[in-house]
This record gives sequence, C-alpha cells and structure tokens, in this order.
Amino acid sequence: MGKARGQEEYALGTRHDGPDDRESRLTLRSVNFSRAAALAAVFGVLLTAGCAARDRAPAHSAAADAPGARRPATGAPTPDTGTPPPTARAPRPDARPSPSGRHAPSRTPSTPRKPGASKGTAHAPKPATARAVRALADGDAPGAAALTTRDGRSYASRFAAAGVADLRTDRPITPADHFRAGSLTKTFIATVVLQLTAEHRLSLDDTVGRLLPDLAPGSTDPRAVTVRELLDHTSGLYNYTADPVLSQELHGAGFTAHRYDTYTPAALVRTALAHPPESAPGARYAYSNTNYLVLGQIIEAVTGHSYAEEAGRRIIAPLGLSGTSFPGTDPRLPRPYGRGYSQVGAERVDSTTLDPSRAGAAGELVTTLGDLNRFFAALLGGRLLPPRQLAQMRDEKDTNGVYGLGLYGTRLSCGVTVWGHDGDINGSYAQTAATEDGRHVLTLRLNTDQPDAPQRIHALLTAEFCPQAPQTPRDPQA
Repeated sequence: MGKARGQEEYALGTRHDGPDDRESRLTLRSVNFSRAAALAAVFGVLLTAGCAARDRAPAHSAAADAPGARRPATGAPTPDTGTPPPTARAPRPDARPSPSGRHAPSRTPSTPRKPGASKGTAHAPKPATARAVRALADGDAPGAAALTTRDGRSYASRFAAAGVADLRTDRPITPADHFRAGSLTKTFIATVVLQLTAEHRLSLDDTVGRLLPDLAPGSTDPRAVTVRELLDHTSGLYNYTADPVLSQELHGAGFTAHRYDTYTPAALVRTALAHPPESAPGARYAYSNTNYLVLGQIIEAVTGHSYAEEAGRRIIAPLGLSGTSFPGTDPRLPRPYGRGYSQVGAERVDSTTLDPSRAGAAGELVTTLGDLNRFFAALLGGRLLPPRQLAQMRDEKDTNGVYGLGLYGTRLSCGVTVWGHDGDINGSYAQTAATEDGRHVLTLRLNTDQPDAPQRIHALLTAEFCPQAPQTPRDPQA
C-alpha cells in the first residue's frame, strides 16, 4: 500500500514593530499592497496556464513517451515473475507521480475481460502458435497453454491458451498458474551435477560404487555405472515406474487408494534394483527415472545437502524463480493453480493433489510457465554452467542423437534445432524448447498426463520456431 501523503503545515508568525510615525506606516502598507497585488496577478496567470496545460496533457507521464520507455499493458505479467498484477487502471491526468515513478491508480473501472480470455497476457501470440495451442486443447486435454519469451524479456512474453484450467468452473488457464513439471525436474538435477563437476567435486567418470558405497546391489549391480551414464540414460538400470505392482499404485487402478502414499528414494531404487538390468552400463540408451533418483542421492552424498536444497541455492534463488519449488511430500499446489486430470481405465480422474515423493529427483518439481522459460534461457545462455559443461549437456553422441546430459534436441522440419526437455506426472504434461543460445524460449503445458497427439506438440514447436514460408502469389489468370 502506498503511504498516505500528509498535508504540510506552516506557522504564521506575527512581527511587532517598534514606535513609528503614521506616514511611514502608510507608506509601508502601500508598498506591501502593491507587492501583494503583483504577486496575485502572476499567480493568476500561472494558474490559468497550468489548467490549460493539464487539459491538453495525455493520461500517461512524459517518461512513458521517452525513447525506449515501455508502458505496462493492461493485465501484463509482472516482469520476471509472470504473475498478473492487480487490475490495471488508467492514471488520472492530474495524478502526481510517486517517488517510484508510478502513478497513483484512479477509480476508473477496468475494461471487462471477454469470456475465455486469458489474464496476464502482455502480447498476442503468433497466429500460427495460437492455432497450434487450440489444436492441443481439441484433443484429450481439457486445457492447453504456451508462453513464449525472447531475449529474457518476460514483460514482452506472448501467451496463448485454449480450453479450461478447471472443468467444474470453466476457469481459463493463466500464465501465473502453478503446475507439476514432471521430468523437467531432470534438467535442474543435471545442472546441479554438472556444476559440481565444474567445481571438481565429482567427475562424469565417477562410479556409483565410489560415490554411494552403501548402495546394496539386487538383481542389478549398479556399482560400475558412471555419473555420465546416469545423466544420459545409458546406465541400463530398470525404470522403477515400470514395476508392475508399483505402476498400479502410481498411475494405474490403484492411484486413488495410493495417491497420498509417501515413498523414499531408497525404497524406489531398491524396487528398480530388484529387476535385472535393461542392458550393460553404456551399451544403449533406455530412459529410466531410476537414474535421476540415484543422481539425487549422489548430490546429497557429495554436498551434504538434499538435491532440493542444492537446486534452490544454485538455481531457484539466483534466478528469482519465485513460482518454483520442490514440494517434498506436500500434496498441494501453490495458488493460483488449475486442476489436473488423468485417465484411469475408462474414468477421468481429478489428480491435482498427490504426494510427489513418488517422483523425487526424477520429477517432483512444481513451477510456472514463466519460471521454466527463465531457467532455460539462463541455462542455454551460459549463466548457470561454464562453456565446457554446457557443451557436454548438449552432447548426444553416446545416445546416437537422442539425449544429452539432462537435455535433448528436437529437429524441426525447417532445419531449426530446439533444446529442452518434457515431463509428465499425474494430471500434468509440460515441455520447454529453446534455441541453442536460449534467446527464444517456449514452454507449453497441458492439464493431463497423456497427450494424445505428439504430432500436435511438434506442430506447435514448428509454428513458433520456424519462419513463415512465403506465400506464393496467385496467378491472376488462374
């Protein structure tokens, strides 16, 4: 709240003159009267000119018209956070700027928002991008949204949404909504691990046996697996979420009964190691959530802190990702949020609340569209990793061009390659893609964990990142 501006008070002192003759007093009064009349005339001229200038003045400050200055748009996301501000109102023409340069809001009511319109949009999306988002919502997802930023300028973000965030209320998705990011968590974990390698606190060739000597083998012996093989999914470790019994609890028929169960990383890793390996370490690529559970344990063994604490200290706090968190066992989402929906058999289930320990370092993260854009812009822009480690992160040679170290490239039909990751967890799917330098980033989200048409997602990336093909002029004789 702005501070109330107090009125200034002036004490009027009385001067007592000594004895004087009548003529002197008359002369003094005459002079004082003349001066007062002159001052009154000047004041009247200035007042008249000021009123005329005020009537001609635009409703914004002169600073807003200065070259390079930007004017906040109605409903625009707050810079760097993506959180919608209070309803914007036009400033009064006679409003006095506050010390911060902002005008005190007037009582003019805001323009009503059209039904279904999204709050917090700074700019309209590209038409092709908006069409692609609508196509995503036409599938099995109740709602879809995408946020694009360029050059890290969140105030110039472009937001598109279709469908609804909540089937009960028909509330639209907004840029500020929190959601579960699933395996996008892996890029955060990989960044922390590569920061530790840059600090020479561990090596990509270090083995699980050296870093986690107390990890007991089962049907699989993980001790020869290296950090690099965990990062790029060539370890051969069985994917714990594929365990027949556990998968029924996590996303099958047993979800409703087990959605609030708490799982420890150690127990989930034991479940994975009870299965034979998928392959020998380094032999081939096979995506496995178990790899990142083990990396979370390695981070704690090396630093003495949990992966959540290290990611918070190294990434979330420095970048100001105020909407991003590792919830641990908290089943709730921070406000604002929409609902999440899963298909369990023939039934659509509201899966918004759940204990996220089922995902841990492989997929626990809660975040927003704007925070993911900012993270990937900083990562690919070289603000989180030295050049060597960033190059290693994009190196896909050990997986035949499928996956790097917590990051993968998507080759579009126009020849552009975008870098990012995707993720799903009960009720939520998200994907971030960015140009190699991180200057152009798009994050999309659906409020379901089972996108029915991957080609529609690819079409969205093509619409956003590929230049529009020139239209062939029509032959007037045709």
